[in-house]
Amino acid sequence: MNDMRLIERAVDMDDIKISARNVQVYYGDNHAIKDVDVDIQDNTVTAFIGPSGCGKSTFLRCLNRMNDTIDVCRVEGDIHLDGEDINDKQVDPVQLRAKVGMVFQKPNPFPKSIYDNVAYGPKIHGMAANKAELDEIVERALRRGAIWDEVKDRLDAPGTGLSGGQQQRLCIARAVATEPEVLLMDEPCSALDPIATAQVEELIDELRQNYSVVIVTHSMQQAARVSQKTAFFHLGNLVEYGETGSIFTNPEDERTESYITGRIG
Repeated sequence: MNDMRLIERAVDMDDIKISARNVQVYYGDNHAIKDVDVDIQDNTVTAFIGPSGCGKSTFLRCLNRMNDTIDVCRVEGDIHLDGEDINDKQVDPVQLRAKVGMVFQKPNPFPKSIYDNVAYGPKIHGMAANKAELDEIVERALRRGAIWDEVKDRLDAPGTGLSGGQQQRLCIARAVATEPEVLLMDEPCSALDPIATAQVEELIDELRQNYSVVIVTHSMQQAARVSQKTAFFHLGNLVEYGETGSIFTNPEDERTESYITGRIG
């Protein structure tokens, strides 16, 4: 029996895409994230939930070093992507962000054509030898973003002219164009109407076939719908992490239960 458990654990370890240990984040003197340990699995949607200001977006930004862009922010601890330390001085943050893509709360297409929005990253990273290869990359990304059929006849039109939901799917296509391994999403539906939200949620479910997806959401219903794993943050601490069904129906920590039942938040 013990041997069996060891085998199961070994299989689980193989699935780990990102491993974080003893992560601390400081904004000046403010200790925003405290002692976070978490393993994020491949081909899985992991939801970060918790009250506003609890640290979930701050921790998300640790995973592709977006916090590097904030002068007063300091990150300590170990974060490994496929066993490699992402905070190592040898790691180029630009290359890291090609591997760990990000989609933000508000759709933010570049003031360029739909085509150029998606082609921008692959061009920078030298992913295409010629126009035909670039065309292929752009089409594949737009298909993965579930927006190809809506824009294929107007690729030269400005990305900013699309509806909010289309803009967000364009931003997802832009993020996957560089062939990332992880996709981070910071409240990607909070600026969208219910129909566009449903489209993006459906897309998130499809994306996990190819990526590890980590989503910050203020909506517990959304976390329950789209994720397989859920992490609950409160006051900068990772309180509880596990299977989404268990977190919502049988939480181990009373703070988790209080948040889910609406007593805190």
